[in-house]
Amino acid sequence: MLKYQHVCLESFGYALPEKRVSSESLERELAPIYERFGLHEGRLELMTGIKERRFWEEGSVPSDGSVEAGRDALEKSGVDAQDIEVLLHTSVSRDFLEPATASVVHEQLNIPGQSMLYDISNACLGFLNGMVSLANMIELGQVKRGLIVAGESSRQLVQSTIKQLLATPGLTKKEFKAAFASLTIGSGAVALVMSHDSVAKTTHRLLGGVVQSATQHNHLCRGSADTGFASDNPITMSTDSESLLDGGCALAKRTWTTFKKAMNWTHEHIDRTFCHQVGITHRDRFYEAIGTDAAGDFSTFEFLGNVGSVSLPLTTALGLERDPPQSEENIAMLGIGSGLSCVMLGLHW
Repeated sequence: MLKYQHVCLESFGYALPEKRVSSESLERELAPIYERFGLHEGRLELMTGIKERRFWEEGSVPSDGSVEAGRDALEKSGVDAQDIEVLLHTSVSRDFLEPATASVVHEQLNIPGQSMLYDISNACLGFLNGMVSLANMIELGQVKRGLIVAGESSRQLVQSTIKQLLATPGLTKKEFKAAFASLTIGSGAVALVMSHDSVAKTTHRLLGGVVQSATQHNHLCRGSADTGFASDNPITMSTDSESLLDGGCALAKRTWTTFKKAMNWTHEHIDRTFCHQVGITHRDRFYEAIGTDAAGDFSTFEFLGNVGSVSLPLTTALGLERDPPQSEENIAMLGIGSGLSCVMLGLHW
């Protein structure tokens, strides 16, 4: 159980690629496979609710988006980069295996040399793990301010998946189904400045949260061997979507019960929820599992797809920006990632 008394959220920042890639355009590339299996165009959007996702420009690396989002968060918060004492880079996508991608962002944002910096990677949950790690340091009085960034890039995975599917002789429906989730992945970047309340410019507090796992399901979604972002080796991912959804919803239900007890909240205490955005089926099943109406969800999967570790914090950032909370609102961030791991955090605005 996580409890905080001195941790404040200053401001989110984000960056979105300009290039939009429709589900329809991906299906046109997969036309030979659709014809072979008798699939109708529109299946991808129908099954996921994802109309489009974004791609960074060719040659972009994850740190590019992270730097842009980090700069946006610093500007919106009014916090000077020289006051940042910790920088955490938390996405699945990294520039390379070594050094930490955080070092590139650190240099580009001109963060002081005495600050801590490192990468955190935990599938779609990395950013929330970063929030917990930074909050712990702030609560312990080790640092006053920190910056969390994440930049996810989907172009390589999506294009590699399509190329391999088309090149696989005797491709089976089972193999196609295992690759289907890879076609939902989108690109984007997000950042968050957090501070000790003694120096904070806001009163938006991180109150605490809970962490749970169900690692017996770690085999249900696996990417290719970690050979580095810039490697020529193809990037692939295999997902048992149905089993992953079942296991994830069961884990979310257990975590939600523990979360409400830890926060001393009932459903009536929670004014807003933001969840990890995968697709319409996941969203509906997730809220059904925790007994909450999905109608109140702020969704981004329709136009961003599944942006990995960026998905939940970016959805939160956009939701708060488009409809600013009233004073004293309670907000729940509901994160889950393959592995399986779950983090739920409570905010008080």
